[in-house]
Order: sequence, then C-alpha cells, then structure tokens
Amino acid sequence: FYSTVGDQQRVAQDILTALKEHPDAWTRVDTILEYSQNQETKYYALQILEQVIKTRWKVLPRNQCEGIKKYIVGLIIKNSSDPVTMENNKVYLKKLNMILIQVLKREWPHNWETFISDIVGASKTNESLCQNNMVILKLLSEEVFVFSTGQLTQTKAKHLKDTMCSEFSQIFTLCQFVLENSQNAPLVDATLHTLLRFLISTLTFKFLNVPMFRNVTL
Repeated sequence: FYSTVGDQQRVAQDILTALKEHPDAWTRVDTILEYSQNQETKYYALQILEQVIKTRWKVLPRNQCEGIKKYIVGLIIKNSSDPVTMENNKVYLKKLNMILIQVLKREWPHNWETFISDIVGASKTNESLCQNNMVILKLLSEEVFVFSTGQLTQTKAKHLKDTMCSEFSQIFTLCQFVLENSQNAPLVDATLHTLLRFLISTLTFKFLNVPMFRNVTL
C-alpha cells in the first residue's frame, strides 16, 4: 500500500480509512495480518483492533472477547519466540504488546485471574519469549501505577494496584530466576528494567504514605 506514490497512495489511504471506520472492520483484522506482507498495513489493522477494544469491549459477546484475547496472545508468542523474528517485527510486536495491555485493563483480574501466573510460567520456557514478557510486565506496571489516574475510576485503579502488589512475589521470583541463571544480555537488561519499575511502584504505593516507612522508601 504505502510503497505507491501520488494518486495511488491517496486511494490506498482512503481505503484504509474507510475500512477503519466500518463497524465490522475488526472482524477482518486476522485476514489482513495473515495475508498482508506490508508492515504498515498490518500495523493499521492492529489500530483497528485496538480501537474496538478501547470503545466496544463491554458490548462484545463474551466468546468474542475470549477469542480476541487468545488471538493476541498467540500473535505475541509467534512474534517473540526467537530473537531474529522479534527484532525483525519489533514495531509490530510493540503494538501487539500495547493492545494486550488494553485488554488486561478490561479483563484482569476478574476475567483473567491466572494472567500473572500464566506469563511467569511461559517465561521459563524460552529466553526470547521471556524478554518480551518482561516488557509486557513493565508496561502493565506503568499502566496500573503511573497512567491509571484519570483513565480509570478510583475503585478500579485501587483494585488493580492491590492485585499487582499481591502478585508481586511471582514476578520478583521470575526476575530473580533470570538474573541468577541467564547469560542473555538483552533479557537481563529487560529484567532489570522490569524489576526496577515494580520495586518503585510497589514501594511507592504500599509504603510511601506510611510515616514510619517514608524515609527508607525515599
């Protein structure tokens, strides 16, 4: 699409825009992603899916929500299970990760109680997959502790923060496992960034407002 010039490029853009505005366009996303060889077209298709998650998730039938969840997870695994594929598709994978975060904001923990244990378990099977999972965990922490203000109700935000704190031990154990056993520099780097984000967020949320612990937390 985007390799054309002039009028052809404008026509291609108009087609994509019209597709994005069609209420059922998201049902064609899987076909576009499977058959398109153009990364920008695939990225555009992901934007369509992301918009549906942000605006229509609550009204979608439950089976469609579950289908989208499994589809996104499958794409992430497919694109992060080896370092070459992950590097070649890094922009695409980054968008997939962000879409998963949008799903988690609406599904976790009430409709996806096992998410943390699932991602921790999967991370121990493959270093490349683990590296991307660290990125996902870091993004989730940022979404819950940093960006939730103003985007979620106070009750929802607090529930996510409480849940994240209660699940922290699993994440810490995974980080410890990686740091003790891996010689993979990109994985270790991602793990350190994730661990730092969780430590800052957890300490700030749980202890900063308690006078007895404020100084040591700072």
